[in-house]
Amino acid sequence: MERRLSAFGYDCRQMSTPSPSAKPSSRGLMHTLEVKTTRRTELVDVTAEVARLVTAAGVDHGVCHLSVPHTTAGLTINENDDPNVARDLEAAFDRLAPRDASYRHTEGNADSHVKSTLAGVSQTVFIEDGRLGLGRWQGIFFCEFDGPRRRQLRVKIVPDRSE
Repeated sequence: MERRLSAFGYDCRQMSTPSPSAKPSSRGLMHTLEVKTTRRTELVDVTAEVARLVTAAGVDHGVCHLSVPHTTAGLTINENDDPNVARDLEAAFDRLAPRDASYRHTEGNADSHVKSTLAGVSQTVFIEDGRLGLGRWQGIFFCEFDGPRRRQLRVKIVPDRSE
């Protein structure tokens, strides 16, 4: 298993590696990234890891689907140039759904479920000329709301039919 550190020093590991001869099919290539978080509420920039998978897939044009299979985590796309933006978003999520509010779900993580619903658990990014079609300042963030934990981020790369 290859160890990769994101821009903020978080541990992201690719758990499934396509063979060097793997060719994209009309159904796409599936990958799972492991994301290790260190705080209860934390946005982890996973852009570089996802971009690496897109490059390795050799897809010039298509879509990259991202999905989180957890009920207390999510995904968002936002500015990744200034790390303070991610910290501000973390604080905003904590204000919108405080941990100590009166929830009926009594496992101690009801706020995490609310935050996951607010963020959403999937994103789709176009692949343009072999690269993620993100805006100049945009990055892909895994949103942890019940950490620290080891989580999964599923990535499916689907080429356009013309490829």
